Amino acid sequence: MSILSFVNYIALEKNQSPLTVKAYRNDLENFAAFCLTNFELQNIEQVSYSEIRSWIVDLVTKKNSNSSINRKISSLQSYYKFLLKTKTISVNPLLKHKPLKKEKKLQVPFSEKEMNEVIDSLKDLDDFISVRNKLMIEMFYGTGMRRIELINLKLKDVDLENKTIKVLGKRNKERYIPLLNFVIKSINSYTLKRTEIKTESENLFITDKGKKTCETLVYRVINTYFSGVSSKVKKSPHIIRHSFATHLLNEGADLNAIKELLGHASLASTQVYTSSSLNKIKEVYNQAHPRSAKN
Repeated sequence: MSILSFVNYIALEKNQSPLTVKAYRNDLENFAAFCLTNFELQNIEQVSYSEIRSWIVDLVTKKNSNSSINRKISSLQSYYKFLLKTKTISVNPLLKHKPLKKEKKLQVPFSEKEMNEVIDSLKDLDDFISVRNKLMIEMFYGTGMRRIELINLKLKDVDLENKTIKVLGKRNKERYIPLLNFVIKSINSYTLKRTEIKTESENLFITDKGKKTCETLVYRVINTYFSGVSSKVKKSPHIIRHSFATHLLNEGADLNAIKELLGHASLASTQVYTSSSLNKIKEVYNQAHPRSAKN
């Protein structure tokens, strides 16, 4: 069973895109070339995990990222599953393989200045979409909630009397987040505008057509507004969540309290955000220590 047979299979029967098919073919042909050069093996159907592991080591040595290596191994995995299906082989050499851990990329939060600039740019606009978008941004920044949590908010989840909002997080775990006055003010402005929209939706955030908002719309809102004030590569709801946690840490908030606000299951998840506040810590340290260069 040749690589070409597999490529034809995923192109025709699996209806994969030409780019995906090309990636599969390149990965398999590169592995075949490696096996021929290093082990004089002309048929990758007969390899063991030992040869595959050697290829992984070679890819690491050549500075391929873990994500790139995992993708290449995924191509091999699909190929060997195909060979099993066609009874060409009886054992998958990748049966016990575990993907390499992906590198955690440091995400840069928005600065307080960037956050304020975007919010201020919307304060004098009173059309439905602008008022809604302003509340979206302030809700993210004022609560640190996730994008899907914001989308699924119901009108009944907002408790203005107690200044809290109920959020349904991961694993259907509920949490209550305090609402700051600036968010409450925007909620009042938005809900008034919302009454002008014909809708039967119980969701807090809706489109101007009365439909529930979607993840794409929310992402587009954040990306559009922050593209005007920030040169950061990534501009998304998650970066505002990151900013929320980082700015609280910079002001001395307790890490356990931030964990509860974010809805994290463990403190380890919250500690990711501490790396972003290191510069602030260094600044305070250099200003305060009696032996710093400034003194």
